[in-house]
Amino acid sequence: MAELLHYQNKTALIDLSAQKNIHGQMSGNYLSRSKGRGMEFDEVRHYQTGDDIRAIDWRVTARTGKTHTKLFREEIERPVLIATDLSASMHFGSQLLFKSVQAAHLASLVAWHGKNRGDRLGGIVFNQDDHLELKPRSRKEGVLHYLHALTTLHQSQHKRQYQPNTHQGIEHDTDNNYFSDNCARVRQIAKPGSLVYLITDAQQIKSDNAPQQQEALRHLTHISQHCELVVCLIKDALEQELPESAVKLNVNLTDGEQRQQLTLGDKATATAYKTQASKANKQCQQALVKAGARVISLNAGQTLEQQLKNGEQFCNR
Repeated sequence: MAELLHYQNKTALIDLSAQKNIHGQMSGNYLSRSKGRGMEFDEVRHYQTGDDIRAIDWRVTARTGKTHTKLFREEIERPVLIATDLSASMHFGSQLLFKSVQAAHLASLVAWHGKNRGDRLGGIVFNQDDHLELKPRSRKEGVLHYLHALTTLHQSQHKRQYQPNTHQGIEHDTDNNYFSDNCARVRQIAKPGSLVYLITDAQQIKSDNAPQQQEALRHLTHISQHCELVVCLIKDALEQELPESAVKLNVNLTDGEQRQQLTLGDKATATAYKTQASKANKQCQQALVKAGARVISLNAGQTLEQQLKNGEQFCNR
């Protein structure tokens, strides 16, 4: 929790300004692209038939001799929803942090930034067994509620080995389609105009399970049609390429279910490994972009501050 609270003072690293049309009807802190009678002045133009006479700019009219009317941009409130994947594949890291920890750090940064903008914050935190759903709340309450959910579900991965039935308030999934199921949950709670962040390693989209993969992408496509969807892919260096070795070493790898033997120090093996990983990443990113998402890649082997200072991927400037 102390690490997550630390990001309260790092919100200048990102900018969550709206990048696409907002279709919500509530008033709030975001300027819509449609011009109307709102609170934010936009421009003055010649009066046209049907314009509201209450918006006539009499000073400009008197100065020019032609009737002019004021136009405004409506302000739109936009809830920020964060879906954080803390499943088994996220509990891995070869440098600095587990991907799950980096995901929690990023979720915390987005949450604190949203709070500073006056947004309501909610979303879900999930793994392959459980999920916590949080309705959007305003101010600091919404952030702390989400951070508590992050720490609770992250710790439950370890506690489950010794206390399997002590997770009060957490709903249990009953099938293996946890990723697509949670994408469906996000779709249900994301009202039109929301900003939706999905933080994951996208292993389920990279998998060979085509029906599950397509179901998840279908839900994400529906979300992007009415909301601004940003998918943050958390990667680890060992998943991208094999470490260098001066001598050939046979190593055994396992994901907990399947085992594979690789030879470190062998150029052909290293090239094939890197090519396969690059192909899977490219296909995954293309599928997410096709679904309407803005895709951001972050590494678990560097601090968020280092990566965000070196790039503009979170900024709209």
